[in-house]
Amino acid sequence: MKPLRIDAGEMTVDEIITALTDGRRIVVSADLFGAEREMTLRHDGETFYCDTPTRLHKHEDPDEMRTCIERMGYGAEAD
Repeated sequence: MKPLRIDAGEMTVDEIITALTDGRRIVVSADLFGAEREMTLRHDGETFYCDTPTRLHKHEDPDEMRTCIERMGYGAEAD
């Protein structure tokens, strides 16, 4: 399955978490230090991963991943 490509803020955090737990890999384009960068978000069934140009974050549960997505500004605010 092809990765889902989005711009930061295009999907809500809940939509991102749902897509990840459904097995989708998400490539997020975001402004990082004044330049457009791509981050890859994925879930292997046990661990969530946030692969940035500078670091690989690992999260053990959806709440940790949700916090990371919110902190990094990848997800839109829920209505």
